[in-house]
Amino acid sequence: MTEPTASAAVLRDLRAVDGALYAAVAATPTPALDRTLRRLSRAADHSKISLGVAAALALCGGRGRRAAVLGAGSLAVASVGADLLGKRLVRRPRPDREAARVTVDRRVPMPASAAFPSGHTAAAVAFATAVGTVLPPAAVPLGALAGAVGYARIHTGVHYPGDVAAGAVLGIASAALTLAATARGRYGCGQPKVRTAW
Repeated sequence: MTEPTASAAVLRDLRAVDGALYAAVAATPTPALDRTLRRLSRAADHSKISLGVAAALALCGGRGRRAAVLGAGSLAVASVGADLLGKRLVRRPRPDREAARVTVDRRVPMPASAAFPSGHTAAAVAFATAVGTVLPPAAVPLGALAGAVGYARIHTGVHYPGDVAAGAVLGIASAALTLAATARGRYGCGQPKVRTAW
């Protein structure tokens, strides 16, 4: 029998840590948080929270409208990356909530899609990153909300921490890609960047 390669051994260890963190969250009694995080997780389905914020920002006009458009665009890029690429390529099974004894008060419906990466987290982080870049005062509250959505997906038992971490990285990358693409579209390749009202 051949020895496992170094990369395979590291991947195995990371999976073990990921599983241990998931089990630790599941085993920690948090009755005051369970229903709140379950509701947050459900509210984040189909990016309802982010799209609601985008609608409110769009009504403000100017910079708020630009933040809403870029946030929604980044969210769309992240969702496509997570659902059409990441989940189909990696095909990681969802966690076994029964084995981990995740309490019923925490549970949301278990999605049929693969676990990796977390699409909820990718979309929320992408939206928060893009909006926060255009409207810096919104960066902290939206970032905190995105972090809470990511943790809620672990707390409710539908994702491992590694899925959420990967979703956050994908969200940041999606926002950066969207912002870069729109900047090129506005200024043109090689054109000087002139500050505008939005």
